[in-house]
Amino acid sequence: MSADVLDVRETTRANSLRAVWPAILGLSVVFLVEMLDNSVLNVALPTIARDLNASATDLQWITTGYSLLFGGLMIAFGAIADRLGTRRMMLIGLSLFAVANLLVLFVRTPGELIALRAAIGVTAAMTAPGTMALCFRLFDQENLLMRATGFISTVGLIGMAAGPTVGGLVLEVAPWRALLVANVPIAVLAVICIRRGIPADDPSNRNATPLDLLGAMLGTATIILALWTATLVVEDGWGSAAPWLAGVGAVLSAVGFVVRERRTGHPIIDFALIKRPNVSAGLAYQAALGLGMAALAYGTTLQLQLVWGWSPAQAALGNLPQIITMIAIGPFVEKFVEKLGTHRAGPIGAAAVIAGLLVYALLGRYDYIWIAIALVLASAGMRVIMILATVTVMRGLPEDLTSTGAALNDTGTEVASSIGMAVTGTIVAAALIGPLTDVGSSVASAHAFESAITTATLVLTGICTALVVWAARRATRGQA
Repeated sequence: MSADVLDVRETTRANSLRAVWPAILGLSVVFLVEMLDNSVLNVALPTIARDLNASATDLQWITTGYSLLFGGLMIAFGAIADRLGTRRMMLIGLSLFAVANLLVLFVRTPGELIALRAAIGVTAAMTAPGTMALCFRLFDQENLLMRATGFISTVGLIGMAAGPTVGGLVLEVAPWRALLVANVPIAVLAVICIRRGIPADDPSNRNATPLDLLGAMLGTATIILALWTATLVVEDGWGSAAPWLAGVGAVLSAVGFVVRERRTGHPIIDFALIKRPNVSAGLAYQAALGLGMAALAYGTTLQLQLVWGWSPAQAALGNLPQIITMIAIGPFVEKFVEKLGTHRAGPIGAAAVIAGLLVYALLGRYDYIWIAIALVLASAGMRVIMILATVTVMRGLPEDLTSTGAALNDTGTEVASSIGMAVTGTIVAAALIGPLTDVGSSVASAHAFESAITTATLVLTGICTALVVWAARRATRGQA
């Protein structure tokens, strides 16, 4: 073993990222795959439709089935990982993930691909909570945690930005199945790095309480139904019965989950821990982040293409300021937080997000330069919040709940993002007379769409502001 690589069998804490580079590489690769999986495959949907004779509904479920199970099962698998061992769960999940992706070679019908994508979503949910939980096992120093978290998330952001382009290039020379088969060697690399770079789970740090299976089932049902409701609202609108049925199911499951968790002696989510100032503040910041991302992602993509007539490729380039900013400022977040302190850095980052949303809502319809400014402001703030909130939440929980905490952190952002999309989609649908695809057909419809986007963005900005103010107050209490 190289002299500058820490032997994690002798000590579990490092004083630099270089000392545990195999672990950082492995965790970065895992996060990269999570960010790439849907974005890479989306570019292949037309090819898949032709090859498998898939309908529009089939294509919808090829992507939605993965997302629902990935988002819905993270908390349940996080709780299992805290009991079974986070590293062990990560290795099992990666192994199954590799096998599932390899099975795409045998897919011949849309139904088989939908089932396979669902299975991949389950295996991805097994690995996701462990990414940050294992990262926090490596360091004691706050600055190193932020540096490691920033590096891992930067790798994922690069993958997200490059994913559609890479997928398109692969499709020029290889069949669409290659996009999933490519995940196999990536997963194998992650397994090797994690086995070498992260120590085996210490039984004394595992959660010894029994797993609340009923609570896990109710929590999973709540999240899946909530995500599905948001999807149905955007696609079908509230005029259809499906969103209402799914929404009622989500509420009933949520009520059942809360009642169960309050009554059982061994809850999956201990509400007393969530009430800790630093934990609740971090989760509120993450929820604000999810809403902000939804407002910008939905609004800018549709505006550039439907109103201004940009091609999909041009629209993708139009969103580059967001990705470039997030990547560029990543290395400086640690110094920013160190200089100002977490109680100031969080509100400042959130204020940048809110400023970006306001610029987009009020000026985005007039010229692209305002959209670019909005994306830069919001993404800079998002980057600070993304790293700071993750560290805050994880540091506020006991070591035997880190996987559950990481899952709760990621799930909160995903659910908030879905809610933001549903809010925006509902307001836009209510403002339009014809279908969304006809927005660019007349000045009146384009104006109605832009006004609806402005209204939706302002509504979400108001909710974000309320969450940020509450989070800042909670964080201040945690500093006291």
